[in-house]
Amino acid sequence: MALTLSRLTRTRLAVTGAATAVLAVAAPAAYASLDDAPRSSSSTAATSTAAPSTPVRGEPYTETRLFFGTERPDGGPAVTDKQFMAFIDKEVTPGFPDGLTIQDGRGQWRDANGTIERERSYELILLYPAGEARKRDVLIEEIRSDYEKAFAQESVARLDERTRVDF
Repeated sequence: MALTLSRLTRTRLAVTGAATAVLAVAAPAAYASLDDAPRSSSSTAATSTAAPSTPVRGEPYTETRLFFGTERPDGGPAVTDKQFMAFIDKEVTPGFPDGLTIQDGRGQWRDANGTIERERSYELILLYPAGEARKRDVLIEEIRSDYEKAFAQESVARLDERTRVDF
């Protein structure tokens, strides 16, 4: 039994090693196809054999994600779904009437006192044309500030990314 187990283990190691080598060689070509930069005609033979990249679709947009906590640092009652949706209707929808996405979440972060807080949260996703980024930035900062004041929050996290969008 020990001899058979030893052979199986060596076989598995050999197969695993071969699979890892194949992945290591193929990975650069796979990642290279994700690059949306145009390739020059002087590309090397290795890159010219890669599959053509996916056509660029959509228009340049900015995606902003805001993360809203619901627990209050002062120990008051947590923000309810009804309160949060009323805030969205009053403070967010007027500036982003074309659409938005809200996702429920669970999060954690270290507060100003160094305590790790775990809480129910919301993620708000906003998409807008890249050319409107400066104008929308003002609206987004007002949303963050208004939420912090209305619900005694220390912070509303913000994440911005450039993307392409096709509706």
